[in-house]
Amino acid sequence: MKKRVAVIGSSGGNLYNLGGKDPFGLIKEIQMQLDAADMELAYVQFIAASTSMDQAKPSTPAKLIVLENGQLNVVYEGKLEDVNKRARDFDKVLAEQIENGEIDALILVSADPKGINSEAIKAGAKKGIPAVGTGGTSCGIARSMGLNVVAASGTTGSTNRTRAVSYTAGLANYWKTKYKPVIGSLKKEDVSEENPFKRINFRGIMVTSLPAFIAMAITIALSRVPGLSMFNEVFETMINALPVVVSVVAAKQVSGFDEVGIVAGVVAGALSTKGGVLGGLLGGIAAGVAVPYIVSFSVKRNFPATTVNILSGGLSGLLSGLVMYFGFSPIAFAAGNGVRLLIQAALNYNPIIAGAVAGLLIWPAIIGGVYHAAILPIILLEMEKYGNSFLGAIDAIGLVVTAAGITLANIVYPRTKADRVAAAPGFFVLMAFGTFVEAAYPFMFADKLVFATALISATLGGAVAGFFNARGMGYVPILVAPFMSNNPTGFILSMLTAFVIAFVLTAMANRLHKNKSTENKAEVQ
Repeated sequence: MKKRVAVIGSSGGNLYNLGGKDPFGLIKEIQMQLDAADMELAYVQFIAASTSMDQAKPSTPAKLIVLENGQLNVVYEGKLEDVNKRARDFDKVLAEQIENGEIDALILVSADPKGINSEAIKAGAKKGIPAVGTGGTSCGIARSMGLNVVAASGTTGSTNRTRAVSYTAGLANYWKTKYKPVIGSLKKEDVSEENPFKRINFRGIMVTSLPAFIAMAITIALSRVPGLSMFNEVFETMINALPVVVSVVAAKQVSGFDEVGIVAGVVAGALSTKGGVLGGLLGGIAAGVAVPYIVSFSVKRNFPATTVNILSGGLSGLLSGLVMYFGFSPIAFAAGNGVRLLIQAALNYNPIIAGAVAGLLIWPAIIGGVYHAAILPIILLEMEKYGNSFLGAIDAIGLVVTAAGITLANIVYPRTKADRVAAAPGFFVLMAFGTFVEAAYPFMFADKLVFATALISATLGGAVAGFFNARGMGYVPILVAPFMSNNPTGFILSMLTAFVIAFVLTAMANRLHKNKSTENKAEVQ
């Protein structure tokens, strides 16, 4: 039979700024971990104030949150003094349930042992049930009242997740039951019990890190504006920051511990900068993998929640970062440099053929799912060195500009009125944001000639980009992209080549389709 656990307390003083201001998120984190330990959240009596209890007044707006039929509900909302009065009624109900043996344990979250939660704590002490909690003063008072507090901690440095893990681990250790912390969103279907290695997703890490690379590209574009040479220093600073950004994203995604993962990623990334973007990636992944293991190690030994955070965030990042700093950073840097040299070698051999082949393959790559997994990381590696990328130029010209040409043709010379309506939003997004090449898919997949048009346009546009050795990137407005290139003139000519070919050939394909439709109707008549 599942152990039944009650959560009592408030949004707290220091706790308020460490997750207490999100009471539903806090309680649901606890519920998620209790479920993982095969325990049941059976009762909730939680007071959520609109500010920290350290500054709260009797007139401060507050809510009383309880558990009804398995759902968290606000049963009363008003002034704090009035909410406190209503909470005492629920405190008495909980005390009766404890006396009747319906509650097996208490979780104290910045509770009020001598006030609002006094009846439940007295009943718990009399019954001898275990309790865990955070809020050093309140837990100390509860213990002095005879409550069997088996694990307690302050809130400093903790998060909703690490506190929830600590609470559950404390009870699991007391009852000597198995418990493995779960990671995921607060939706039950998204919860994962997998080990952190299964959460390593290079594509997800790189795509999430992309905005930082775009910000860096903007700084190099600004540095070319007369009178803004000071942005060269900004560009250098951004280059050094990129490994840290990638490391933070990697550690957060792999660890599943949010703020703890972020801290670990920052520490690891700062020590991995010598390895460049690849170094930051490896350091962040290693830190993310280490976090849940250190958390598990700590909570099994009833370390306080604050200590769990310090160890898991700081130690994970430090250990991973030191391994990169003294060992793998030179290897990671050499690997990244090797990829860049390989691309440059192809351009040195025959830039036109290199551009044409890259353009020809870019559409099959994105349709087949290879783009985000392989090409985008290479683009980011190039940008780390140059501030822009040859494959980034192929991306912008072969995908974005070509898709824009196809969608514009379906606005000006559509096969049907429905095609015009479908193409217009996609064309706007492509022009304004330099992304959403999927807008061209319906037209490409509906007509083999349009699909061939995309390949031809991207191939010839890529060849022109190769001829001019134009570097650039997508994910920015099309009209802005040339100014972020090393060769704006060559980039513009490449764009015009791809755009005009895509527009003209798509329009011709649509005209041919309409002519065939007219002929078929005539034959039927």
